[in-house]
Amino acid sequence: MLKINKFVLKKPIITLLILMAITAFFAYQIYDKARIETNLEEYMPDSHPAFVKSDQYEDIFDINDSVVIAIENSNSIYNKETLKQIKEMENKLAGLEEINEDEIRSLTNVDNIEGSEMGLEIKPFFNDVPESQPRFDRLKKQVQDNNMVSGRLVSENNNVALIGAEIAKGGADRIKLYEKIQNLVESIEGPGKVYIAGQPIVEGTLATLMPQDMRVMIPLVILVISIVLLFTFRSFKSTLLTLGVVLFSTIWAFGLMSFFNIPIYAVSTMIPVMLIALGVADGIHLLIHLKDNIKNNSTITQKEAITDMVDNMWKPVVMTSITTAVGFISLLTSDVYAVKYFGLFTAFGVISAMVFSLIFIPAGLMIFNIPKFRKSNGKNTQKMDKLLTSIADTVLAKQKMIIVLALIILVAGAIGAQSLWINSSFLSKFQKDEEIKIANNFINEHFGGTTNLNVIIKSENNDALKNPTYLKDIWQLQKELEKIPEVGDSLALTDFLRRINKVMNEDQEKYNKVPDSRELVAQYLLLYSMSGDPDNLNRVVDYDYRRVNLQVNLKNDDARLISSVIDKIENYQKNSSLSELEIDFAGSAYTNRVFANLIFEGQIKSLVLSIILVIILLAILFKSFIAGLFGSLPIIITAMLTFGIMGYLNIALNTTTALISSIAVGMGIDYSIHLLSKYKKYGNQNIAPKIAAEKTMKSSGKAIIFNALVVIIGFLVLHFSNFPPNRELGYLVSLSLFSSFVLTLTLVVSLIDRYRPNFIFKKK
Repeated sequence: MLKINKFVLKKPIITLLILMAITAFFAYQIYDKARIETNLEEYMPDSHPAFVKSDQYEDIFDINDSVVIAIENSNSIYNKETLKQIKEMENKLAGLEEINEDEIRSLTNVDNIEGSEMGLEIKPFFNDVPESQPRFDRLKKQVQDNNMVSGRLVSENNNVALIGAEIAKGGADRIKLYEKIQNLVESIEGPGKVYIAGQPIVEGTLATLMPQDMRVMIPLVILVISIVLLFTFRSFKSTLLTLGVVLFSTIWAFGLMSFFNIPIYAVSTMIPVMLIALGVADGIHLLIHLKDNIKNNSTITQKEAITDMVDNMWKPVVMTSITTAVGFISLLTSDVYAVKYFGLFTAFGVISAMVFSLIFIPAGLMIFNIPKFRKSNGKNTQKMDKLLTSIADTVLAKQKMIIVLALIILVAGAIGAQSLWINSSFLSKFQKDEEIKIANNFINEHFGGTTNLNVIIKSENNDALKNPTYLKDIWQLQKELEKIPEVGDSLALTDFLRRINKVMNEDQEKYNKVPDSRELVAQYLLLYSMSGDPDNLNRVVDYDYRRVNLQVNLKNDDARLISSVIDKIENYQKNSSLSELEIDFAGSAYTNRVFANLIFEGQIKSLVLSIILVIILLAILFKSFIAGLFGSLPIIITAMLTFGIMGYLNIALNTTTALISSIAVGMGIDYSIHLLSKYKKYGNQNIAPKIAAEKTMKSSGKAIIFNALVVIIGFLVLHFSNFPPNRELGYLVSLSLFSSFVLTLTLVVSLIDRYRPNFIFKKK
C-alpha cells in the first residue's frame, strides 16, 4: 500500500487518467451490453430437481404462461358490439409473433360439448357474431348451462368475458410483448373496459417500472447524500470527491455485469442505491481524519497531511471494505440467480469504492489541493466533544444494564423471528394502484384465479387413470380444494367426463358426475376424441392414461396460500384411493413455493457464513478471537432484532428483503472495526481505561455517528421507490444500521471496559 501511495502522490494526474480509462471501458460495456431480464423463470436455478421435474410436466401437458385479458360490459357481454370487440381482440392477438395462435381460448372459439341424436356433438358456440336478441339469449343460456365455460371464460354475472393467450414456444421479450398488447388494446374500439393480466404482463410491467424507479432513486439519493456530506465536511471539494468515489464504483459494478453478460434483475436496481449509500463511508473516515489532523497541526504540509491520512487509515478502510464485501459475497450461497449476482457485483462495487477512496481521493487532493474546511463553531465542537464524553461515561457507568438489555433484545428478536415467513410473490412488488395489480384483482374477483398450481397424479400402469374410483376421488379433491376461499376453481379430466355424462343423459343434473364404470369412462373418452379436439384432452391426461393434470387456480401467489393448498392435497392423498398413486406438482404456483424455500435457505446460509467469516477476519486483524467475538456481537444482535421485527410486523422475506442480513453484517461490522482500531491505539498509550474510552468515543465515535447518519438517510430515500419491498428494505436497513452503531458504541465499549481484553490493553 505504501508503494501505491507514493506513486499516487508523485503522479496524481497519471493515476486519475488510469482510473478514468478503466471507468470509460466499463461505461461502454453498460452502453453496449446492458439488458434487463424480463422472464421471472430466469431468476430460478434451472438445474434444481424441482424445476427440472416441473419443466418435464409442462412439456407433457403443454403448460405455458398466458396473457389474460378481461373485457367488461357492465350491462352484459351478450351484445353485438362487445362480442365483436372480443373477436377482434382474439384475431389481433393471433397475429402477434410472441403468441401461439393455436392456443387462444375465448367464448368466440371454445368448443361446446352437447348431446344430440347422433351421440356427442362438439362445436363452437357460434361462428358468426349473432345479430338478433333471440340468438343472444340462446347463447347466454348455452354458456350458463356449461360449467366448463361459465365462471371460466364468462363471469357468472355475464358481464365479463375472458381471453387466454399462451406465449409461443421459445418465450418472448416481456417488455416488447407488454407494449404490443397495450397498443393492441388501444387500437380496438368497443364498449367493453379492458383489463390485462397474466405472468407475462407481470414481468413486462416489472421490467418497465425498474428503469423508471432507478431514474428517480439514483438522483434522489445523490442529492440527499450530497446535502448530508456538505453538512458533515462543510466543503464542496470533499463532497465532490466522495461522490466521485460512489459514482465511479457504481459504473464499475454495472460495467463488469455487462461485460460478463449478466442481466439486470429486479433486485439489481438496488445496487446503485446500495453503493452510493455504502461507498461514502470510506471517504467520510478518510476526510474526517484529514480534517482533524489539519485542525490539530497547523504547520503540516499538504503532502504530509495526505500521506498521514492514507498511512493511518488504509488498514481500517481496507478491512471495513473487505468485511462489507464478505457480507455481500455470502449471498453466493443462495440458489436464486438474482440474489447471487446481486451479492457478487455489489461486493465488487464495494471493493471498487475502496480502491477509489484510497487512490482517487488522495490523487484528487494532490491535484486540486486540500479543501479549506470551513471551521465549525468552536462552541458546537466543544458541545459535540462534551456529548461524546458524556456518552462514554454513561456507558461505563451502566455496563451491566447495557449487557442485560442487549441479551433481552436478542431473545425478543429470536421470539419474533419464529413468525418470519417467506414470500416469492412477484405481484407483491407492485403498489395497490398499479394497473397490473388492479387488473389482477379484478380478474380474480370474477374468475377462478390467475395463479396456476398443476397437480400431477400418476401411476406406473397404462389406463390406470380410467379407473372410476381414482377419478371420483380426484373430483372429491377438487371440491375440497374449492372450499378454500382463495382457491377459485379447478380443471381436470373429471370435468370433461362429468360434462359428457350429463349431456349424454338429456342434461339431467343427477348425471353431472364421474361415470361409475371403467367401460363407460373409456367409451366417453373415445367419443370425445372422435368428435372434438384431442388437444383439449392432452392438457389433462397423457396418451397412456398413466398421468392426469389437475389444474388448481388460485386468487393470489402468496407462498403461504400455495403451501396450505399443497399440504391439503398431500393430506387428502393419504386418506383416499389416491394413496395408491404418486403425486407431483408443476406450474407457476409450485415453482413460486420452491423459490420461496430457496430464498429462506439462502438467507440462513449467507447469514451464518458471513458472521463466521467476519469473526475470523476480525480475529486475524486484531490477533485475538475475543476481538472477533466482541466486534461481531452488535451485528448478531442486530440481525436477530431485524428478523424479529419482520416477524412481529408480518413483513415477508422475499428476494429484496433477503438482502437485509448481508447489509446488516457487511455494513454494521464497519463500526466495530473503526471503534476497535481507535480503542487499541489509545489502550496501548498506558492511560486510564476511562480516558481511553472517552478518547475513542470522541474520535471514532464521531466518525461512526456521521457515517451511520449518511448511510441511514441514504437508505431512507427508498421510501420513494415504486416497489413496496424496496421501501421495506430501506426501513429495515436503516433500523439495522442504527441498531449496529448504537450497540457498537454501547455494548462493545461496555464489554471492553468490563473485561479489559489483551488485544486492547496489553499487559506491561
